[in-house]
Amino acid sequence: MSNQEHRLVIVGSLGEFVELTKMAKQRGYYTIVCDGYPNGPAKKIADKAYTIDVRDVETFAQMCIDERADGIIGSFSDLLFEQITRIADKANLRWYAKPEELPFYREKDQTKKLLSKLGVCVPRNCQLSSDFKDSDLDGYRFPLVIKPINGYGSKGIFVVKSCEEIRAHFNEVLSRSSGVQTNIMVEEYSHGREYNMMSWIVDGTVYPISIADREKNPQVSDKLPLLNRVAYPAKATSQIIDEAREVQQKFADAVHQKEGPLSMQFFYNEHGVEVCEMAGRLFGYEHELVTYCCGLSIEKLLLDYVYEPEKVRKTMMSHNPNFHKHCAGLYYVGEHGKVIADIGKMQELATDDHVLESWFFYKEGETVDNYSAKSYLVRYYIAADTRDELDRATEFFFRHSCVIANDGSRVDIPFILEKD
Repeated sequence: MSNQEHRLVIVGSLGEFVELTKMAKQRGYYTIVCDGYPNGPAKKIADKAYTIDVRDVETFAQMCIDERADGIIGSFSDLLFEQITRIADKANLRWYAKPEELPFYREKDQTKKLLSKLGVCVPRNCQLSSDFKDSDLDGYRFPLVIKPINGYGSKGIFVVKSCEEIRAHFNEVLSRSSGVQTNIMVEEYSHGREYNMMSWIVDGTVYPISIADREKNPQVSDKLPLLNRVAYPAKATSQIIDEAREVQQKFADAVHQKEGPLSMQFFYNEHGVEVCEMAGRLFGYEHELVTYCCGLSIEKLLLDYVYEPEKVRKTMMSHNPNFHKHCAGLYYVGEHGKVIADIGKMQELATDDHVLESWFFYKEGETVDNYSAKSYLVRYYIAADTRDELDRATEFFFRHSCVIANDGSRVDIPFILEKD
């Protein structure tokens, strides 16, 4: 089949899908972009676009059938991975996961049970109902993290220091769960350095793409520490990559995943690898850093998976996740509900020589909504020749950043660079 005859459904239309859509069109594929956002920028450049909520599996799958799609792709969020898995199954399109395996990726309790069974370290955890007794947590070490069993976008997560705090936040946490849930997840707070790892599976074998240092602000109040920087490559890549890959391989074997992306967030501490999350997708708002660091295009990898799998095999077998260039994503979160009056300082920083790319999610006059599709206030990608230089540039950005609200207060939450 020629490229001109391929009809590709791209699930997702926000900013991170623009490059994917452009590349698909350059290859000559007929592109059909679809999701629930009527004004998604990728829809403006696609050959055809639909606005269908990805949760409406029947309608979405029927669109794929009616459009005679021969391929489907998407990544970067748990919601998209979960729903594409269901849509592809209904529309009989090739996909690397099956609906019956979704609980092991998406239900935190099921993921942790499976990993524990495989001998992988996870934070001590349990489920609690609203009428739990204090004695249900006998033996647990506070502080604890409470979270939805299957929520999206790191919403509804709190660090608590007592059973009363759990009760105070219970309903809010539960409200962030997907589907019908009556319990929330409770787990001991993990310590150690935190990492993001992206891999691709070829013929059942896990090939690491990258490991990054995942750095957060110190904890304030009962909120989970905010991600402020993801730095590529992780300083300890060569020391931890084999153990981390082995953990991913155990998981992939257990859920019968033979191809496609697999990502992991984990801590490395006295137990070795301690897994926080397994995800059947690539990390959004940072996958571009891989390309900047080593030239590997994630968009090319996704498209090759659909139509040229042999290229994926060659790419991953020759790929080295120990990058020589150093890049970081700097992520600014704003105070929910504040109206932005002045982003001049942030626009100034965007002209710094270290900046590869900047993205402003809000304009002056807009109100910050942390529960919308806008996960961040501002994002920068920066690069440097050495890790020391990358750290110095990061400190400069964090020291000079400032977004002013219409009441004169500060909108952006100040960041602190994590130290060894």
